[in-house]
Amino acid sequence: MAETNSTFDATEDRDGTGDGSAATRSEVYKEWLDVAVLAPLRVVWSDWRTRLGTLIILFYVLMGTVGPYLVPEPTQGQGPNKVAPFQSMSYPLGTNGIGESLLSEIVYATPPMLKMILGGAVFSTIMAMTIGTVSGYKGGFVDRVLTTFTDIAMTIPGLPLIIVLVAIFEPGNPYLIGILLSINGWAGLARSIRSQVLSIRDHSYVEVSRIMGTSTPRILVDDVVPNIMPYVLINFVNSARGVIFGSVGLYYLGLLSSIENNWGIMLNDAYTNAAIYSLDMVYWLLIPMITIVTLSFGLVLFAQGTEKLFNPRIRARHAETVEDTAPYEE
Repeated sequence: MAETNSTFDATEDRDGTGDGSAATRSEVYKEWLDVAVLAPLRVVWSDWRTRLGTLIILFYVLMGTVGPYLVPEPTQGQGPNKVAPFQSMSYPLGTNGIGESLLSEIVYATPPMLKMILGGAVFSTIMAMTIGTVSGYKGGFVDRVLTTFTDIAMTIPGLPLIIVLVAIFEPGNPYLIGILLSINGWAGLARSIRSQVLSIRDHSYVEVSRIMGTSTPRILVDDVVPNIMPYVLINFVNSARGVIFGSVGLYYLGLLSSIENNWGIMLNDAYTNAAIYSLDMVYWLLIPMITIVTLSFGLVLFAQGTEKLFNPRIRARHAETVEDTAPYEE
């Protein structure tokens, strides 16, 4: 009883109200915010690769969300035909063969591209994590069925399958296009995740959770998935880059509907107008290429730098409410 009273008095002294439970909840919320939100942000910001990658991705997100409200929609005759970049503030990146501002085309092609990236990368990652994790952990009949399904998906040639599906469905929704571009891209990642889970499931902490009667979903979420997240994040970025290059390629070839603006359509227009053969018009080809490469580069930098996010020792060192005195070299 004496110990309880002293604890209550100490809590009362901290907030001056005598309400010990309120002070305790406040501390719990503060620690949760520090450990779950602020510490990961500090980890991300401590690495120059993640910092630069985050800024690049944030720039594209702002260009795809705020940009269409600030930049006029591309229309024929916005300016003179084939004006070089930096000649006029009205069209700073120049114009194409029909007088459309290249800046407007870049900006208005960004929102559907971001939707395609989100749809395709999320779909392939969720499919791969679900099938690979369950297959590797459960084993037996479940493993055989899921592995067979994965092998079938891997043996189907990706590009011909995508072309056939695009020709059949003629998708116009960017999310659907992203999913079709990743329709069987998850299979290789699922096999890799399965092989990793096969070794993780025999670790002592997983065995202890199993003996304690913890449910399989809880074991997968708490003990298995955190160990494969760095690898999954890298492959999420690879899936996103695959969607970017795949969509640009299909739009360039004219296999996807040209209702939406796309950087592939800009490349096709530039090539059709012989921009590749003229130094005076090569900017028409380079601007969408630089846009594509920069976004891909930002995604790669972000993935490389966020590997530390899933290391609990590093997160503890960046958490102000958690004391970690053990030495660790980043």
